[in-house]
Amino acid sequence: MGLPPRLAHPRPGQTPHHAAATEDDGRFAPLGRPRRVWAVGAIHAQPDRLDVIHHAIGQRFRPGDRLVYLGNMIGFGSQVVETIDRLLAFRIALLAMPGMIASDIVYLRGQQEEMWQKLLQLHFAPDPRTVLDWMLHQGVAPTLAAYGGVTDAGMAAARGGAVMLGRWTRELRQAVARRPGHEALFNALRRAAYTGTTVDGLPDAGMAGRGGGSLLMVSAGIDPKRPLGGQGDAFWWGGAAFARLEDPYCGFRRLVRGYDPAWTPGSPGVDAGPVAVTLDGGCGRGGHLVCACFDSFGEMLDLFQV
Repeated sequence: MGLPPRLAHPRPGQTPHHAAATEDDGRFAPLGRPRRVWAVGAIHAQPDRLDVIHHAIGQRFRPGDRLVYLGNMIGFGSQVVETIDRLLAFRIALLAMPGMIASDIVYLRGQQEEMWQKLLQLHFAPDPRTVLDWMLHQGVAPTLAAYGGVTDAGMAAARGGAVMLGRWTRELRQAVARRPGHEALFNALRRAAYTGTTVDGLPDAGMAGRGGGSLLMVSAGIDPKRPLGGQGDAFWWGGAAFARLEDPYCGFRRLVRGYDPAWTPGSPGVDAGPVAVTLDGGCGRGGHLVCACFDSFGEMLDLFQV
């Protein structure tokens, strides 16, 4: 299904690469040179499965490790509020460990988080009814309901004009703000996380494989024809080419994602190719939640599914 115009990521050439890099640099999460990186695939508001994964990580996690949630923490499942609460509680528990700092835990933006943020800005969309209808068919409805939103009221507000729609989205934003920590988590979402050193805020690809690290973690994919700073929202909408990657990308010899847009019940929960690794067992869609542990160069050290 095609994307609404306001959500479609730009075609190569629409946005100059240098301009995109300036926009995106602050939204990458540098992981440095960690001992290990724990990566959690798409959760889709399944807190019970997340509890089991958190318990397994908690038994194994040590200072010097990093934890990355690969986006799509919400959507499809109805227990959105409970899922965010679990994420925040586990963050507090890990940060209580000696040597841990806030940047050791990273949340990536996935399709569901992107749609939710766009929904909260729906009063700026040129065709809000079409955009809202499309989002509802893509899994955002349970998130809307979790924060007290009513679909029919949203559609009515979209028909009523910008003032009425602005009032409806303001009520949703206020509902998020009333949940301790929820607004802060949504505001902290990153576009990608990577191991290694940086130059001017971007990964130093020249150091990859020479002690700088070479692991890149994204939500759904990348466009291999575009530089890292020019990906824009290809990180969450550009999944088509990901599984076909056969060569290192921008110096990264291992790329990991947590959501496969083409997932079906017959898909493998873990798909590891020469470069790309997918950790999507279909959680929230009748499947499993997947977590894997990597060293800073992308070698998989541990794996479990719930």
